[in-house]
Amino acid sequence: MAEAAAAALVKVIFEKLADEAFKKYARSQNIHSELKQLGSTLSQIQALLNDASDKEITDESVRLWLNSLQHLAYDIDDVLDDVATEAMHRELTPESEASTSMVRKLIPTCCTKFSLSHRLSPKLDSITTRLRYLEKQKADLGLIVKEEKPKNTSRRNETSLLESNVVGREGEKKRLLNQLLVGESSKEKFSILPIVGLGGVGKTTLARILYNDTRVKDHFELMAWVCVSDEFDVFKISETIFECVATENKQFKDVNQLQIALREQFKDKRFLLVLDDVWNQNYDDWEILVRPFHSGAAGSRVIMTTHQQDLLKKIGFNHVDNLESLSHEDALSLLALHALDVDNFDSHETLKPQAKGIVKKCGALPLALKAIGRLLRTKTEGEEWDDVLKSEIWDLENADAIVPALRLSYHDLSVDLKRLFAYCSLFPKDFMFDKEELILLWIAEGYLNESTADKSPERLGQEYFEKLLSRSFFQPAPNGESFFVMHDLMNDLAAFVAGEYFLRFENQTEMAMEALAKYRHMSFMRERYVGFQKFEAFQRARSLRTLLAVYVGVEQSWNTLYISNKILVDLLPQLPLLRVLSLRRFNISEVPDAICSLNHLRYLNLSRTNISKLPENVGNLYNLQTLIVFGCESLSTLPIFLKLKKLRHFDIRDTPHLKKLPLGIGELKNLQTLPKVIVGGDGDFAITKLKGLENLRGELSIEGLQKVQIPMHAREANVSQKRLTKLKMKWGNDSQRGSLEKEVLAELKPHTDTLKHFEVEYYGGVEFPCWVGDPTFHQLVHVSLRGCRKCTSLPLLGRLPSLKELLIQGMDDVKVISLELSRSTDVTFPSLEILRFEDMSSWKAWSTNSEVMFPRLRELQIIKCPDLIDVSLEALPSLRVLRIEGCSESVLRSLGLRMRCGEVS
Repeated sequence: MAEAAAAALVKVIFEKLADEAFKKYARSQNIHSELKQLGSTLSQIQALLNDASDKEITDESVRLWLNSLQHLAYDIDDVLDDVATEAMHRELTPESEASTSMVRKLIPTCCTKFSLSHRLSPKLDSITTRLRYLEKQKADLGLIVKEEKPKNTSRRNETSLLESNVVGREGEKKRLLNQLLVGESSKEKFSILPIVGLGGVGKTTLARILYNDTRVKDHFELMAWVCVSDEFDVFKISETIFECVATENKQFKDVNQLQIALREQFKDKRFLLVLDDVWNQNYDDWEILVRPFHSGAAGSRVIMTTHQQDLLKKIGFNHVDNLESLSHEDALSLLALHALDVDNFDSHETLKPQAKGIVKKCGALPLALKAIGRLLRTKTEGEEWDDVLKSEIWDLENADAIVPALRLSYHDLSVDLKRLFAYCSLFPKDFMFDKEELILLWIAEGYLNESTADKSPERLGQEYFEKLLSRSFFQPAPNGESFFVMHDLMNDLAAFVAGEYFLRFENQTEMAMEALAKYRHMSFMRERYVGFQKFEAFQRARSLRTLLAVYVGVEQSWNTLYISNKILVDLLPQLPLLRVLSLRRFNISEVPDAICSLNHLRYLNLSRTNISKLPENVGNLYNLQTLIVFGCESLSTLPIFLKLKKLRHFDIRDTPHLKKLPLGIGELKNLQTLPKVIVGGDGDFAITKLKGLENLRGELSIEGLQKVQIPMHAREANVSQKRLTKLKMKWGNDSQRGSLEKEVLAELKPHTDTLKHFEVEYYGGVEFPCWVGDPTFHQLVHVSLRGCRKCTSLPLLGRLPSLKELLIQGMDDVKVISLELSRSTDVTFPSLEILRFEDMSSWKAWSTNSEVMFPRLRELQIIKCPDLIDVSLEALPSLRVLRIEGCSESVLRSLGLRMRCGEVS
């Protein structure tokens, strides 16, 4: 499996060597001939990799040869990165500045001792010698130049079946549903339904089927799902349950407070709780966890999925039926679904013999069948199915450790996808993957080539992630809208194929120096306190590229996490090759200057720390691509960004004390993420600077719009050319210039095809320009208009076809609301589900003459509208929640006569 990583690194090296600017600088430094010779030898080795890929599966000596090649490729890449970094330094530093001693602080220490040629020549000589040695070993290893088989490029694999396509399990589902909804009489208020079986057999899938059954949802008053995994932390589990069932957020200091609150939530209510993937065997922990459950109503249930029965025996289950693998026929059907989009092989008789053999080798395990099925979606010929069936991977000695079907599915991936998957070994089991964040890490590690097919790295990352998802390497998180998880067996596979370059640092106490030296990527769990002693030895891991702080589960904002300052001050300078550094959520108040010496750094995550500023020299991290200070509520000062030419993502969301953008940010042409723009006066960020940031996408909040004096400047911002999904426009609270502000807003019309979320605050115009509410914004689902105190009317928002949520707040001059459309439109607000009016001090009447209005409205809130008396609406057929607060009684009376509501408060 080492071939994939080695091949990917070699590919990156050739791309760097081929870059014209790089070659020009290498010539100027008299190292071009050495690099050319290096590339020549490396190309001879590259030609052997296809043969090595086949032989490493069974030949240990070939695997070791590939490991040596990968270590060497890392070293070559680091040297080339040094060259490219110094080239950027020379380009971005004026000659007058370069001649002063001050510039030495900006160059890597190793670069100030000798000329580049003098410093690198010994390294290049050593690298070339090692390369030649590896090339000479080809005869002893029997490696030959071998053509790579062309892979089927059919786009069939780009659509994956929904997880709802579950085959079989009808008997298990019927039996367990009966126990959930009827069950046996018991002295206890709640009873346990265990689902026991091997990893990958479908325990979680079956639990999810039950949990989402409409009869189950109607039967239980409270429902909660918790992924437990191998760390049975009573506090964390109880906290997650509380968040699922409570209607308010609370912070608890200890288990006692938390469980008292949980007991009150459950009191006299019939609940269903799923505890997924329980490993714990300690009965005392279990007994503490379930104490609040006894307050529930009779008939409450706890579904427990687990692969071991020790705890169940201690609870009192003398015998539990294991969830078996699928029947042969159901297994064939599942394979057909994922491979051919049909539920059997009747129309593909020629493939049936191979399919039966594959089912047998998969042990009818659902996860393995899905993985193989999605692999076979790209193989339509019987010969190709034969190749899969006869692969040597099924027969490896250690096949029991890693399910062969999953390993075979990995083996069929492209080199790039193999490397992306192996990188996921840094994340622990049950980790919730944020797709966008993972892609940024892949980019920082150099895994996504910007020049490929003229696609941006971000676009390429999206496509690669979807391919891994379509082949079951990822799965949608059971209770997370935009998150993904990796099955435990897939996580084991990632750790297996990652080899000796990746370390998930958990509880290792002693590590040999040679072991530390080989690691290139490391992650560690964020804990209450991370001390220096744990990481002291890593001062010798000078080749480390990645240092990631990770966390399992849902992060609680009130938990304070500490990291020793010695790690930041003493350890980081010893890791000069770091490309990725994440210190997210730690209680850090100051960024050490040591970070500014990490000249290879591409990704720096300081989100939700307590920093108030960034050191000036952060502006000299020429390679920096992603800088995240999201949620740094004390941050107020940023350095000059003129030299951060490679910066693509700068996340400054939730930084209320940041009132000024860094100098030079308007010149960063590659910038895609800049969620907040603060329009300033003379010398500050002018709104016209947005024109140059033509790649901005996603979320954007434009603050300080009252400082825009000329509407034409707003037009120059070219907001309509940016692919924004969320846009917020904010004026000053005391804004008064109505006509000017309407002209400015008119020029800030966003792109109609991408916008989903739109907010306006403190707009001073009397009315809105006509584009606000234009039905061409067909994806817009949320609109919020706040503090627009001079507006006398609302825009015609009822024409928006996808609008689901609308908030109108603080519009003091609005007296009458009549939200109808033109007569040519039959339905007003066709998709609106939530409508809220707040703090409308002059609002007196609300009526409509539309024949069909609010057909899907399920929640209506009218708060602090004291003058509202006349409400004339047609019946609201879907309304379930009505909240009237701070209004006259006539509002409730007039609404109550027309509506039947599930809840009135």
